[in-house]
Order: sequence, then C-alpha cells, then structure tokens
Amino acid sequence: MAIDYDHLMALESTGNVVRYGDREAMLYALSIGMGRDPLNTTELDFVFEKNPLKTIPTMASVVARVPLLMNCGFDYTKVLHAEQHLRLHQPLPAESELIADARVIEAFDKGKAKGALIYTETTARSKSDGSPLFTATSSIFARGDGGFGGSTASSPQPHVTPERKPDTTCAIKTRDDQALLYRLNGDRNPLHADPELANNVGFPVPILHGLCTYGTACLAVLKTICNYDHTLITGFDVRFSAPVYPGETIITNIWRDNHIVSFECRVAERNVTVIRNGKCTLAN
Repeated sequence: MAIDYDHLMALESTGNVVRYGDREAMLYALSIGMGRDPLNTTELDFVFEKNPLKTIPTMASVVARVPLLMNCGFDYTKVLHAEQHLRLHQPLPAESELIADARVIEAFDKGKAKGALIYTETTARSKSDGSPLFTATSSIFARGDGGFGGSTASSPQPHVTPERKPDTTCAIKTRDDQALLYRLNGDRNPLHADPELANNVGFPVPILHGLCTYGTACLAVLKTICNYDHTLITGFDVRFSAPVYPGETIITNIWRDNHIVSFECRVAERNVTVIRNGKCTLAN
C-alpha cells in the first residue's frame, strides 16, 4: 500500500488529555543521564522532590505522545527519525494535566528512489487555564516510500553551525542499560531492547532512542551554558544523523552567540556525528 497524500495531510487528533507527575519528571531526568552522581546537589533538584522539582525542557518530547502515523502506507522497517524541534511557551511544570492536539503539517516527496519526509506537529496547553505549554515538531524519513505525489518543494533549511572552534565541549557517557531505562518513558519500540531484532535490521546491538540522544544534548547545554537553570531554554532543535549504541560517550560541541546556542554531538568511540545543526534558543 502506497502513501495517500490527501489522507496523510488530513490526519489530526485533538483534545487528548494527558497527565504526568513528579514520577515521570524524575524518570525522564534519570533516563537522559541526570543524577549519575547522587551527591551532586544541583542535579538532585531534577531527580529528588525534597526541593521544588526542576524539569528538563526536552521532556516535552515524551509527555504528549499522540500516535498519528499508523497504517499510513509506508514501510515502517525503513523509517528513521529525522528531526525534532521544540518551542517552550513556559517552563514545564513538575506535574500537569494538559490537552494535546496533533496534526500532519507536510509530507515532502523526495522521489521514488529517495523517500518521503513527513512532518507532524503537537501543541500542548494547560487543561486548568488553557495557557500554551509547548509546540513540538517532529519529522520522519520514510526511505522506501518516495514517488507518492506529495509536495516537491524544498524542505525547511537546517540551522547552520558556526565554522569556528567550539566555545565549550561536554562529554557524557551513556549507560549500557540506558535504552532499557529510557523506553519506560513510553517508547517501547523493540529495536531498543531486542538483540535479535537489532541484528536482523543491521545493528550489532539494540540502539539508543534518538530522543534519548536529544535529551542528553539538552543536559549538556544545561550543564555548560545554563548552570542548570532549566527556565532559560525556550527552544531546542536537532537533526539526527546516526544512532548511538548504549555505553558510548556523547561529546557535545557547543557555540554560543547571544541567545542562540549551536551544538553538534558525536560519539567518541566511533568518531561519528549523531546530531547535526543543533540549535538551542535561550530566553532573552
């Protein structure tokens, strides 16, 4: 079954009520590498409720999952997570009841031999007062499904990383069991847990979730640029370029230009870039 462009563009899901609490906030923080040193009192504020609990901004990528792209005609075995974009309208509370609306915003046809790039958008607002919380945009690349008659316009241009040497660098080693921990945030794709399946699709071991790498990059910026002030981050955008294997060390190169922080991530063990065109927007 091929992609039906008109059907795809009509997909939306509105009024989804989502609840999360401090348990989910602390689990997310632990799953992207916060709290490795239990005596680091600064990081304890993200993983221990003694003081008012702080939240990782990129937690927005997991608290309002709305499945839209089921049975849409593309080959799910060839799908890659291509990009993730986030706009925070206010800092995420440690617990909330929110309303999420999701829709497909565009599907770019790269040609039969190249594939399809499909963008979805999720907006979330507080159920109690209707105030906007965040807008998250995600794209997937369906490698085997081009030529379906979708838009042939150019897809959005990525953020350009400065050519100068990084202003700072942050290395964070992932855990061997980190994918097993991170999947408890809601993404139970067996590719991140089943060694046999991983081997069957060409990976030596189950891979780390792309959104876990995304969260780790946010942790790196929080540590090095924001002094752990999570309220400073109002946007966080990336392009994924390669998977990370659990246990590898993610090195984030960081450039700051006023309220724009650019970054790229690579794994030290293979010298492979795993996130490109990273852009973090800070509050003015």
